[in-house]
Amino acid sequence: MAKIALIETKPTSTNFDKYFEFEFDRFALCSDSSVAKVLKKDVDLELNPDDYDWLILVGAEAFKQFTRKTSVTEYNGKIIDEKFLALMNPAIIKFKPEAKKAFEDAIQSISGYVSGELKIEKLSEDKCYGIDDKETALKFVQAAIDAPLPYIALDSETSALYCRDGYMLGFSMSYEADHGIYCDCDVIDEEVEAKMQELFNKKIVVFHNAKFDLQWFIYHFNFEFPNFEDTMLMHYMFDENPGTHGLKQLAMKHTPFGDYEKPLEDFIAQYRRSHGILKEAFSYDLIPFEIMKDYAAMDAVVTFALYQKMKPAILKNKRLLWVYENILLEGCNFLVQVESNGVPFDKERLTFAQGIMTEDIAKAVAELYEFPEVRQFEVAKGKDFNPNSTVQLRSLLFDFIGLNPTGKKTGTGAHSTDAEVLGQLAEDHAVPKHILEIRQKNKIKTTYLDKIIPNLDMDSRLRTGFNLHGTTSGRLSSSGKLNMQQLPRDNPTVKGCIKARPGHKIVSMDLTTAEMYVAAVLAKDVGLQNVFKEGGNFHSNIAKQVFNLPCEAEQVDEFYKDKRQQAKAVSFGIMYGAGPAKISWQVSKDSGTEFSMHDAQSVIKDYFQSFPNLKKWLDDCGSFIRSNAYIYSEFGRKRRLPNARSKDKGIASHEVRSGINFLVQSVASDINLLGAIDMQHYINRKGMKSKIFALVHDSVLAEVPEDEMEIYCDNLKTFVQKDRGFSIPNCPVGCDFEIGEDYSFSKWGKFYNEIFKSDN
Repeated sequence: MAKIALIETKPTSTNFDKYFEFEFDRFALCSDSSVAKVLKKDVDLELNPDDYDWLILVGAEAFKQFTRKTSVTEYNGKIIDEKFLALMNPAIIKFKPEAKKAFEDAIQSISGYVSGELKIEKLSEDKCYGIDDKETALKFVQAAIDAPLPYIALDSETSALYCRDGYMLGFSMSYEADHGIYCDCDVIDEEVEAKMQELFNKKIVVFHNAKFDLQWFIYHFNFEFPNFEDTMLMHYMFDENPGTHGLKQLAMKHTPFGDYEKPLEDFIAQYRRSHGILKEAFSYDLIPFEIMKDYAAMDAVVTFALYQKMKPAILKNKRLLWVYENILLEGCNFLVQVESNGVPFDKERLTFAQGIMTEDIAKAVAELYEFPEVRQFEVAKGKDFNPNSTVQLRSLLFDFIGLNPTGKKTGTGAHSTDAEVLGQLAEDHAVPKHILEIRQKNKIKTTYLDKIIPNLDMDSRLRTGFNLHGTTSGRLSSSGKLNMQQLPRDNPTVKGCIKARPGHKIVSMDLTTAEMYVAAVLAKDVGLQNVFKEGGNFHSNIAKQVFNLPCEAEQVDEFYKDKRQQAKAVSFGIMYGAGPAKISWQVSKDSGTEFSMHDAQSVIKDYFQSFPNLKKWLDDCGSFIRSNAYIYSEFGRKRRLPNARSKDKGIASHEVRSGINFLVQSVASDINLLGAIDMQHYINRKGMKSKIFALVHDSVLAEVPEDEMEIYCDNLKTFVQKDRGFSIPNCPVGCDFEIGEDYSFSKWGKFYNEIFKSDN
């Protein structure tokens, strides 16, 4: 009989006997249950792992103590080093009910490993091997061409994260179950390349994270892939939560191969230690072929196995299949081109702005130390004031200046000094306003200017990432060298550096009030649809109708600005489930005058009386979510909402609101994405030189030659406004175009042109 130990962080009253049928010894890292957070010094457990066949490690601390790994969630229910079994702390279910299934699955998995029903499979050397000569490579590729299945799995190993920053080390491939190779790229000559293209023309090529691999194969070898699929995007259809789509995670969860990467991870850790290399400085070209081949070949094996498991499942759900094929795969192809186009920057402007910002920060910091309150602080404390220290800043603001805390607290219960708090305190004193300005300028310099300049390619364009699988709503996210979704809005410094080449213009197409438009369509609310049909300013029209104002809609902003602000707050608020308290706060903040909860309640009531079908639709959707814990968008995306059934009313209500917001946000985002995809197809067909380089929120950004301007704008508008099955009759969604030499659209000039011209 196997000898088993279960180890917690500290003693708890959890009854683990009800989860496991086998016997086990129970231990805790720290025997003192009163310790709030168990640190290394608190660990008093003396236990030799070799005395046990299995160790079940409960919670992050116990897991890390024995495996040196930090994410128990990632390994939940899985085996490490043929002995350790990870288990999330069951206490988390009280706070996150959605974790219940993952916990139950882990219990079942652990029981399977202990009983011997589950085992980690390792492929033999004749099934998983490396190729470093041309003849063997040709034979394998020909065997893949001749194989009966219509698909192969393909993966790349590279020396960098971006195809222009490095070179391809090798590729892995699998054309039948439990069989894979890793081939050194040095064997690829014209003959091998031609044979590989023959394979790619004949078979469906399955990647895991196709957007990454396609860029490398296309940029370095000019390969074409007429038919490809992506197991990462496929999994996103089954689980829309970010951070769950990694190949290793899915291998541990859905295949018998377990944590096959661990030997490679151990090699990398040892190599870094012995050579004194920091984690961020390590690259895969430092790994010898003999070490790389087994791990890399398994990448293809696992991708092949995942495809065989997930493809039949997605074929059973027509709605998910449509999204996968028409939005995700098409979107992947589109984003490969967008990322390759790159964001056009003006290096001269970047360098100039970096210098000016450095001077401005130094001047602002010097001015900060001239405030008498700061001098008083330094005298009292006997040291220089550090504006980056939250402890010192808190003391300065609340103890020395005597400002009243806003009530916002940090996670530790201390008074917050974040940007929102400083913005409120700035209304009462110049010091928090000054510090806020320093922070904002520092962020622009360090987060953007300092990082953009060294990451520019030789053509002065920056290639960054856009992700189809990074949000639960389906909206694109951005990551990598530059997060395009988080460019500063109020300061034109960075946007002004995104500048078109001579003979070109930057064109931004923005959807106007897209989410309200979608809500009007989905709710079948004729009154709300008529607001769009009337044209003009949406929020002014809403205010006129809701409050029955005695003026024309275009006069509302002039004579009834407060009513327009109230109507705007309600319009946006209801899509996010805002109640009277939130509406009251928002209107008070935006208008600068008190707007009570009673007033907010009255406005909401008037709003829904004007648009009763909208109210009914919101109620019906909320009821469906509470009953089913999921909902589908009109395009077919599925949003799983397990917390809608939580016993905690606050958690359940938040989940319902998230679901309703998903219904409008995802559709608006997909309208934008599908329009951009169609535009890119048109650009390719016509051989145009226009370059779409980003999708930011509800906008499409492009660098367009001046002689293509009219045809680009006209066609993009046509594609975005295309009736895809849910539009207001004779009233397509609105599109606003801005055109200028840079992305700030003349705002850069107001800030910098005089200085910039005088310095050049």
